[in-house]
Amino acid sequence: MLVNHHPTDELLTVYCAGSLPLSQALCLSAHIEMCKKCQTNVQRLNKLGACIFNHTKPATVSSDLKEKIFSQLDQQLHHLKTTVKKSIAVDQTIEEVPKCLKQFIPSNYDELNWHRVSFSIRQANLCTDGNGAQVALMRIKAGGKAGLHTHMGNEFTTVLKGAFSDETGLFQQGDFVVRDSQHKHRPAATKDSECICLTVLEAPIQFTGYLSRWLNPLLRRGHPPV
Repeated sequence: MLVNHHPTDELLTVYCAGSLPLSQALCLSAHIEMCKKCQTNVQRLNKLGACIFNHTKPATVSSDLKEKIFSQLDQQLHHLKTTVKKSIAVDQTIEEVPKCLKQFIPSNYDELNWHRVSFSIRQANLCTDGNGAQVALMRIKAGGKAGLHTHMGNEFTTVLKGAFSDETGLFQQGDFVVRDSQHKHRPAATKDSECICLTVLEAPIQFTGYLSRWLNPLLRRGHPPV
């Protein structure tokens, strides 16, 4: 798999530090699973972080706090082992789904609750982050297009299947894209296959096309993008 578009070094560093919001970290995790280059960079950043950590003077804590933390870690480890055992049979049937999304996608993309938001596009909502960001899958049929729009907040996208293009280029499986209020685009899936993307939307999109501007008040009231 040839991945051409990656998160910035700064964004990847914040991800490795564990400081990204859950929604953004989820989108980066999906990209990293499909990108050898970013996997290597994550390993390097983790080694650097471990080195810095080893040279940091530890803070003094009480023995009671240590016991409480270790007890919580033991409970989480037991839960993790149980979850892994239960998901082995499922893992064998959803190889195309990134591991970080398996908690939302039981078996495959087709079994999600998709709802149509335009003639060419369907959407499946996965979750909403604590900061209000919406995490969803967008499914564009082969050759389908979205309306021309810009963004009122950041939009993070990882292409999970197929490919789409806009005014800035072609984005294929594994590619990671960030859009903000400075970008105006009209994504269109390639004609050879459908495109499925993981998207994180911090705020509603803003349509700029003459015929689609009337949808903007609906989007600001929480309706899904078209």
